[in-house]
Amino acid sequence: MTFAEWQQLAPDEAARELLRRAQALPEAQRRAAIVRLPSAAELEARFAAAPSDTPLAGVPYFLKDLFDVAGEPTLAGSTFLPEVRPAPATNSALVTALRAAGVVLAGKTHLHEFAYGLTGENPHYGDCEHPRFAGRTSGGSSSGSAAVVAAGVAPFAIGTDTAGSIRVPAAFCGLFGLRLTPHDPWIADAFPLAPSYDTAGWFTATAADLRTAAGALLNLQASAQTPRGVYLEPPGLESDVAAACRTAAMIFASPVDHATHDAWLAVMASAAENYNVLASLEVWTVHAGWAERFRDRYDSVVWQRLIRAKHWTPQQIDAAHAGAAAVRRWWVEFFRVYDFLVLPATPMPALTRAECTAENRARLLELVTPVSLAGLPALTVPVQLPSGLTTGLQIVMPDTSSPVVSWALDACASNGR
Repeated sequence: MTFAEWQQLAPDEAARELLRRAQALPEAQRRAAIVRLPSAAELEARFAAAPSDTPLAGVPYFLKDLFDVAGEPTLAGSTFLPEVRPAPATNSALVTALRAAGVVLAGKTHLHEFAYGLTGENPHYGDCEHPRFAGRTSGGSSSGSAAVVAAGVAPFAIGTDTAGSIRVPAAFCGLFGLRLTPHDPWIADAFPLAPSYDTAGWFTATAADLRTAAGALLNLQASAQTPRGVYLEPPGLESDVAAACRTAAMIFASPVDHATHDAWLAVMASAAENYNVLASLEVWTVHAGWAERFRDRYDSVVWQRLIRAKHWTPQQIDAAHAGAAAVRRWWVEFFRVYDFLVLPATPMPALTRAECTAENRARLLELVTPVSLAGLPALTVPVQLPSGLTTGLQIVMPDTSSPVVSWALDACASNGR
């Protein structure tokens, strides 16, 4: 159901329909994706209380469990965070803004523990699977949020993206996704992963719905003329992904010139490595006060990522800073000429459990960290593969008010997407 279809329902009808859809999920998937569902009466009251004179009035949404809701513990995909962080007394800034826009909170969603991973694996609540391809991951870390939209439980869900956590699940689940920018008010009071790189954002199932959400929530600029962009295809894509992305990108842009492509390869070759160093230092700062005390209650894989920060050498840290600065300079020069860059969002479709390896995580990071290091917003649009699985394109722009957002979404809608 689209935004408009949900808006046609009376509060009691909307509450019943949402709960029916959520309860139709397989039990293990529901447990892995959704923290808690409200009662029918509670949900009906929320629909009834929503402002009725806004573009998003009566649209239900799910919220990644990094954002605070007054009186509810924020788990962040863990089992112990409420023991070291009291239940919030106030809503996060994003929840407040969404409530004012008339959007109705249907529940909170689980995630890769502490948002430190690109798959939907979580040993505490269960692995979040692709709703249409059992045995494959939804992607992460915004796994629950992507899964509920892809399953049709709700048309809208909030995620975060530090290094691909909206872009990867959007691509894997065939969704539209929008990543915003670090340090803005909508991410500043969320429970952090790495504050210099954390961003808020959201998922929808259609271009038209994402266009509506972005128009209502962001100060989008109108496009006086067709924005200018190019498509860049990095190495390492699976052949069917490369072919499908190349074709899909033709809607938006022509292929990049050789000089820009070569400059990208030279500067971005170490982007993932530089991100791993710099982000892990910030992650450890967030967790240092309790990490050792709760060591046995962390996912063992997340724990290993945490403690890397204690072992980087000064030389590695200096090299990472220098590499990140080079990435940012590359983007500044690029945006002197172009309005946007189109890149594949993932090098492969949704991974099976056996394929959720360190090697494939590194392949994903190679595509997403050049955007993360520069703190840029990105729109993800789904790309269909012959197998029925999906990947995506990330359309990178200099700021969230860019006319590229509405232009690209209008182009998708006009092409039946």
